[in-house]
Amino acid sequence: MYNFFGGYDNYNMMNWGGPSGWAGMGWVGGLFVFPLMLLLLAWTIYWKYRALWYAAKHDHKWWFLALLVVNTLGILEILYLYVFSKKMDATGHDEKNVPMVPPQN
Repeated sequence: MYNFFGGYDNYNMMNWGGPSGWAGMGWVGGLFVFPLMLLLLAWTIYWKYRALWYAAKHDHKWWFLALLVVNTLGILEILYLYVFSKKMDATGHDEKNVPMVPPQN
């Protein structure tokens, strides 16, 4: 691989995997980062599922769209579930006021 000045850069070609590879972690650091990434993925999926289900059930279309597009590791979803949705429920849009089945004529 050529360096910035046009010469051959031996250092970068030979330093691909050892204990000080990408970001100074190498494959040993990856053993610690991979489980952390899986944990963060599970955390995000759980909160996103709960928030999207709640927004769809309560017909909060703009919240559903925002929660679907924006990824914040569950922070926006938790705030929506425990802060913003409580403010909306105080206005009278409650689960008990919404009929599950439309009235029959």
